[in-house]
Amino acid sequence: MVAQWRVWEIAGNLGETHKQVVPITVFVTVLCFCLVVGHLLEENRWVNESITALIIGCVTGTIILLISKGKSSHILRFDEELFFIYLLPPIIFNAGFQVKKKQFFHNFFTIMLFGVIGVFISSPIIATGCWLLFGKFGINLSPRDYLALGAIFSSTDTVCTLQVLHQDETPLLYSLVFGEGVVNDATTVVLFNAVQKLDVNRIDGWTAVKVLVDFLYLFSTSTALGVAAGLVTAFVLKGLYFGRHSSVREIALMVLMAYLSYMLAELFELSGILTVFFAGIFMSHYAWHNVTDSSRITTKHVFAMMSFIAETFIFLYVGMDALDIEKWKMSKLSGWDSIGVYSGIMLLILLGRAAFVFPLSALSNCLNTSTRRSTSITLNHQIVIWWAGLMRGAVSIALAFKQFTHYGVPLDPVNATMVTATVIVVIFSTLVFGFLTKPLISYLLPHSNASNLEREPTISKEALKLPLLSFEESAATNLLRAKDGFSMLMERPVYTIHSFWRRFDDAYMRPTFGGPRSNELS
Repeated sequence: MVAQWRVWEIAGNLGETHKQVVPITVFVTVLCFCLVVGHLLEENRWVNESITALIIGCVTGTIILLISKGKSSHILRFDEELFFIYLLPPIIFNAGFQVKKKQFFHNFFTIMLFGVIGVFISSPIIATGCWLLFGKFGINLSPRDYLALGAIFSSTDTVCTLQVLHQDETPLLYSLVFGEGVVNDATTVVLFNAVQKLDVNRIDGWTAVKVLVDFLYLFSTSTALGVAAGLVTAFVLKGLYFGRHSSVREIALMVLMAYLSYMLAELFELSGILTVFFAGIFMSHYAWHNVTDSSRITTKHVFAMMSFIAETFIFLYVGMDALDIEKWKMSKLSGWDSIGVYSGIMLLILLGRAAFVFPLSALSNCLNTSTRRSTSITLNHQIVIWWAGLMRGAVSIALAFKQFTHYGVPLDPVNATMVTATVIVVIFSTLVFGFLTKPLISYLLPHSNASNLEREPTISKEALKLPLLSFEESAATNLLRAKDGFSMLMERPVYTIHSFWRRFDDAYMRPTFGGPRSNELS
């Protein structure tokens, strides 16, 4: 009798395991199909990987819906924790690891304007617009929900935008859109979390100050943690030289330290996005030079592969979720009312982005007139930045699920409407704006002008060899050098800070943490 019961228990466990294996197998098969189709469409200037995954996701969802006789379009159920813990870190880390650091930091001020100030401009516009719009359709949300919607729809899609633009073809635009995307993601997630902690019944002038102070604290501490993780990894790799025994260990250390930095940031309630991004930058700047040649090639491809699979996974799921019949049945809006809500949200996104891209671009051009840039942010650049940032994606989906569902299931018709609205906005913006971004860039920025880089005056080898301060020289000489440096800082701040950093990097950082000196690279 006991043996028979044991057999049935084992059979039951095998049945449960089989239920989990089947959907995972199907999903992995569809992922492989996405890779094949993406390869075949590689030369098509209208379609990128995100659009391919979305379309295949919609088709797959339709097939599953027909097979299940209208019961479900899902293979797997979305979990926002799965997204934030497993899928987002490799995407952001690879962005930091692969970024062209010179372009990113030359445009750092403008990137911060777009990524931080832009969110604080667009979020109130979208939140207020949703409050005015939804009342006309009988949708009643709490003040916290409206503020959360402002953050949700202020998040640009870093993944899709980076696939539309290319570093070598449009370096200035790529630098601005890429940098804004990463900072924007971090800002919106921090702002979203800050909204959850707000006492919405006691909002006053100090509330905005508190949110700003919290953001500055999170930004600085998260960045410091990422920098520390990158430097510790570089120091360990340089001191222990794992490569003399096994290149596998040094690659594993870089992967695990990057993931550890993200998890530590989440553990301390910081911004894991910023932490893992700066960890990627400093690992590529120092740690990458301390591994063997084979590991350098492998790490670049491994990180890119992990990011690519995570991106494809997210967009594939979003396409399938668009056909979730349960959410559509739960939503009580009529067809025309639904179209009105979706159109209204898209219009608010257009207005919210325009409200900061064009004014902040003009401000950036005014403040950078003294830096002698050969390329300013022209009107055509501004139009492309505005258009490319209209796409919404994975972060918006994850935040919407976090706000309006309980483990992926909406609890009432209003929440179901908000989730379906977010999914439709993501799909529409990705497909429409994603389709048109490449031809728009080709029209506004011909190839001959697309590669026009933002150039700072080059730093001579003689300047790099000058010490910051020298004990072998007189105090008068050091004072004169400091005075000249201060004058340069006032006239050309970006160039001067960059030159001082290069000299400090060569004198102290690279000898300690690894990497060739600047004059050795020339």
